[in-house]
Amino acid sequence: MAERLDAEDVKIVTLARSSRVRSGAAEGAAVRDADGRTYAAATVTLPSLRLSALQGAVAMAVSSGVTGLEAAALVTAESTVDSGGLAAVRDIAPAASVILAGIDGAVREILRG
Repeated sequence: MAERLDAEDVKIVTLARSSRVRSGAAEGAAVRDADGRTYAAATVTLPSLRLSALQGAVAMAVSSGVTGLEAAALVTAESTVDSGGLAAVRDIAPAASVILAGIDGAVREILRG
C-alpha cells in the first residue's frame, strides 16, 4: 500500500521502529494522543507478563492519564495487527487510525476506526 502519511504519522511510525530496534523485540508500537504527546513500547514477553507492543503503548498512554488517541502505529513482520492490540486502541479511541508498517517502516495498511 502506498498511502502517504502526514508528518505526525511518520513520527509515530519512526518511534515504533525505534522501540522495536532498541529493545530487540518482535514488534514496536507508538500512539499519539489529542495533544500530540506520544507513547512508545515494544513487545513484552516475560514469564509473568505478555503484552503486544500496541497493548504496551496504549497502557503507557492510559497510565499517563490519556483518555483518547488520534492514531497508533505498529511495526511488525506480521501481516496483520494483533487482535488484543487493536482492541486496546479501540477501547479508548474507536475512531483512531492504526497504521500497520513492516520492519522497514513501509506502510502496509491503515485501519480506520
